[in-house]
Amino acid sequence: MAKELAKVEREFWKIMAGTCWDGKILSEAGLKGEKGEWKEFLAACDRKFGASLSDPARRSADILVAFLESFTREEDIEFFSKMMRRHENFKAMEKMVRDLPGSESPQQRLVRLTVGHPKYIQNYSFPSHEEDWIVIPLRKVSKVAKVNAMISLDCEMVLCQDGTEAVVRVCVVDHNLGVKLDKIVNPNKPVADFRTGITGICSQDLEGVTCSLLDVQKALRKLLSHGTILVGHSLHNDLEALKIDHARVIDTSFIFQCLDIPEIKTPSLNSLCESVLGSPIRKEGDPHECRNDAEAAMKLVLAKIEHGFDDPIAIEAKKVCIRSESVHAVSSQNPINVAHQELSGLFPGHLHAEIQAELRVRGKMYSTFAVFRSREDADEAFQELKGQETKDCLGLPQKRVCLRLVSGETASLCVRKMAADGAAVSPKRPAEVDGGSRSGGGLGMKGG
Repeated sequence: MAKELAKVEREFWKIMAGTCWDGKILSEAGLKGEKGEWKEFLAACDRKFGASLSDPARRSADILVAFLESFTREEDIEFFSKMMRRHENFKAMEKMVRDLPGSESPQQRLVRLTVGHPKYIQNYSFPSHEEDWIVIPLRKVSKVAKVNAMISLDCEMVLCQDGTEAVVRVCVVDHNLGVKLDKIVNPNKPVADFRTGITGICSQDLEGVTCSLLDVQKALRKLLSHGTILVGHSLHNDLEALKIDHARVIDTSFIFQCLDIPEIKTPSLNSLCESVLGSPIRKEGDPHECRNDAEAAMKLVLAKIEHGFDDPIAIEAKKVCIRSESVHAVSSQNPINVAHQELSGLFPGHLHAEIQAELRVRGKMYSTFAVFRSREDADEAFQELKGQETKDCLGLPQKRVCLRLVSGETASLCVRKMAADGAAVSPKRPAEVDGGSRSGGGLGMKGG
């Protein structure tokens, strides 16, 4: 391990200084070297300064390497090896972005657009040092840059009883839309909610299923091992669920410019398909189909490569999105128990709010939509809500409201306008915009 560590650049130590050396990640991972933690190691090994000079940025590479070498257990070595692989991948991607713009392929250009997006670092900084994660190593930049092979990925997740999400289905297609992988995955732990209306999966579908997350990781490692580009929409969600860190990605939510949408927001897959490909990927209320979503992301990339779409495209608002990221009954143990149909009780009957059956679930929380006949109806619905108006972090109007449920419980929600006055946007997922015809409008609800 010493030779590998000695090759790592000084910048790596600075990265580690913000993570490992202060003990945060080491403590969380339960790691402690033969000579203790960082300050204990310094006190024992440096007679001149001891632990008084604990800033690793001011320490020599020899000291830093010696500290890492004090971790001798196999799991410790794997921990640091993952961090080094991730650092090496990051440096390789940085070099490709910096050195290849003049000679890059169309595929690599889309990788660069993804990596250069303002939300890339936030979304793709995975805790891949943790147990059960794998980091796909990149080859030399000169070789990887010549690889233009692409595969597209989509996953469906279920909510488990321990509050975590687990992959229940994964599908991968190549650039010809040929299926490379299509598996139902057994979470191997109790499931609280199969989200059948979204995933299309129920408990019976898992009977006799032996495919595990580890099996999927092995299959994807093989598919990605030669520098293959991984495509997906909001791909970080899938990679986080799969516990895979792969540097060479194209996120279709990042590569199109959209009119009237702040950079902090991204378009939904359905609205992009409608605007770019001419039709949505599914009808309202239909469950997700893993293969369709994987194919749709690949089709968007192929359309971008063939036709450019460099000018901003219109994503026209149809929905007033009811975002209920933590919609829950105050006394309820399970926030998802709040039936989405009851949300229509928030709005006056004459406005005909249509609550969408399709839910976006994150842990014990969910998002859905209220669709109105017009933008004016959506504005009126928001004005009629009883609650103090404030602004969210994006400057959008929101109100905290309460809803009495048929069970007798009370749900507390934050109802948000998903577009400022005059704008034509409405998020579908967190910070994601859905689109459609000009005639509609919508609100977003965030429960808590």
